[in-house]
Amino acid sequence: MNEINHKTVFVLDHTPYFGISCESPIDCDFIKSKLPIPPISKSLWTCAVEASVEYCRIAYDLFPAGKLIRFVVSDSAAHIVNTWNVSTQNLSHVMNAMVMVGVPPQQTQVTEYSVIHGLRAAIEALAEPTDLQREQLAAHAKSEGSKMVNRGRVICITSARDNGSMSNLADIFQTVLEQQNAIAAGHKEYIRIDQCHLVIINLYPANMESMVTSRPPVDISPILRSEIHSNKANKISNKLTHLILLHFDLASTTVTGIPMKEEQNASSSANYDVEIFHGRTAHSVFLGTELVLPHSAKPGVDYETVTLKWCTPRSCGSSEMQPCLAQCRVTPVDVTSRPSSCLINFLLGGRSVLLEMPKKSGGKITSHLLSAHGGEIFIHSLNTARSCLEDPPSISEGGGGRVTDYRIPDFGQLMTAHRLVPLKPLPSREPDEGLQKMRAKLRRNSRYWPLTFSRTVLYNVRQFVEPVLVLTQKPELTEEEKVVCIKSIYNLSQLEERQETLALPNMGHRLKGNKKEEQYRLLWWELELIVSSSGSSPAHKAIVSCIRECRRPSADDGHGGGGGGAGGATGSTDGGPAAGSEHRASVIRATTDSPMSPPHSMSTDTTTPLTTSASGAGAANSALAILGARGSKKLFNTGARSLFDTLATTERTISQKRIDFSGRLCTPTGQIAKLYPHFGTKDSDAGQGRGGAAAAAAAAAAATVDAK
Repeated sequence: MNEINHKTVFVLDHTPYFGISCESPIDCDFIKSKLPIPPISKSLWTCAVEASVEYCRIAYDLFPAGKLIRFVVSDSAAHIVNTWNVSTQNLSHVMNAMVMVGVPPQQTQVTEYSVIHGLRAAIEALAEPTDLQREQLAAHAKSEGSKMVNRGRVICITSARDNGSMSNLADIFQTVLEQQNAIAAGHKEYIRIDQCHLVIINLYPANMESMVTSRPPVDISPILRSEIHSNKANKISNKLTHLILLHFDLASTTVTGIPMKEEQNASSSANYDVEIFHGRTAHSVFLGTELVLPHSAKPGVDYETVTLKWCTPRSCGSSEMQPCLAQCRVTPVDVTSRPSSCLINFLLGGRSVLLEMPKKSGGKITSHLLSAHGGEIFIHSLNTARSCLEDPPSISEGGGGRVTDYRIPDFGQLMTAHRLVPLKPLPSREPDEGLQKMRAKLRRNSRYWPLTFSRTVLYNVRQFVEPVLVLTQKPELTEEEKVVCIKSIYNLSQLEERQETLALPNMGHRLKGNKKEEQYRLLWWELELIVSSSGSSPAHKAIVSCIRECRRPSADDGHGGGGGGAGGATGSTDGGPAAGSEHRASVIRATTDSPMSPPHSMSTDTTTPLTTSASGAGAANSALAILGARGSKKLFNTGARSLFDTLATTERTISQKRIDFSGRLCTPTGQIAKLYPHFGTKDSDAGQGRGGAAAAAAAAAAATVDAK
């Protein structure tokens, strides 16, 4: 299906009302005279013609072919100014025809003047096929299943009393449009109008207030879209200038800082600004890069312009041509101004001008180029990234580019882990079952995969979390593998607590001053992202919860480690918050503490109740569980030691001197553990001699052990 949207019809109201003054006097510099000069103002008709012709000029400059514009003048009847023929699509033909039309007639009581005549003629003009449409109709007649979509736009410049009159005008237009489509169904000279855009501009003098309110675009029917703009006559040019940006997908650029010599004093120069129109592609190609489009609102208009700074001009030789992303034709907005004329003549003389644009990281960069080709001026969007004409970046030696720190060994491991082998087809196996599984695995394992070492923190210190990176690639983890991953995470947490600096290469703009906090923040973020993307099994979820628990909260993160929320979420899965925190405390002591470890300095809550159990180590673990569930943080180098700190240090030192008595672990709380539980039963028949003494000695030894 081909869509044709290259037809625009202007309907100009030529009724007697448009012969009145717009009440906006023109500033004229006359020689001082004793006779008073009355103010001079344009008529509504003159304002409408000038603005519509300027609209037409911009369209013809930017689109020498493909965009067709027709004019219809409506008074007592519809007067056709030009046709869809290319020979009538020029400003000379339009202006000569407007001269023949003349000023609006004076009002008489005999003839009925209305803009509806022009709207009917505009609908008939949209139903007439252009030369391009005739060619496509002939091509579609040979091929079945293809259809051409006829679209067009009608811009009606008129004047109405109130909103009701405007609504009636839109209703009449819709009725005539449906009638024309019915006629086109049985007529060979007309084609159906599949979509029409009606733009009504209500014009009134500058010293009056209009009863017509503007209305945004509204779909009246599936084939008709209408909008209303109410404007003063002296502002009609700005309104049509804004509309042409929307109708033809254009953008505005203001070139600032153009040095020009003064007309009165040739020895001095001043800087001027020139606004130009071009295709929006010249700006949209930079989206998503480090360039910043400096948008600014232009006073007196409804659109924004992009401000670019003039650079030193240079000749446009073949040796100085630069690779560009897009190029668009350029036309000045104010074609009669002296700065615009100087800029156009400068470019047509064979010179080219570079334009600067600011960067997000500071500074400026050359982003655009103005140059003339074949008598037409173009704006070129320069390629600010690595050019395809440069040598490709080096993989190993680094002789061809700046990027040399690719993760080549990791990429080799990735290819090895996802190697495909042919499988013998079996009736029980679905076709391409293995291929689909491998695609899912590759998609899961490559969801986050930095290309270079300078863009990652985790893979520069992977020796600390190697088990996590390797084991979490599996879809399912055993309990032993999960414990190994959790131990590695707690070891990494201990590194952060000891404030050890990570040995990282130059991270570029990724880190702010290579601070330790920023390094660890990115490290935890990458680790959580990789594990959460690797799988969704219960073991993976437990590891992610452990990472969030150990991860410190920051202003940039939505969650952090060490808090009660993360600990509660983990504890609820394993049997309550206390159980989860007690498990974490026991794992930390089992994997990180040693007889030579320094005592821990913790902040405690004075209102936290401590319960004493039969085992000193059990009491310490319970206290650690309570503190972990409440989200207490460790203090570094504060020197503050509470009663709990002293108790925990003493119990840890005692428990690490020797292996705990195994009989105590299987004896209920409050009872005395027996050293030889089966000794008395075997020797009961032997009497009370040696056996009784041994039993007494065993009881005494057990009591001594329990006392210790």
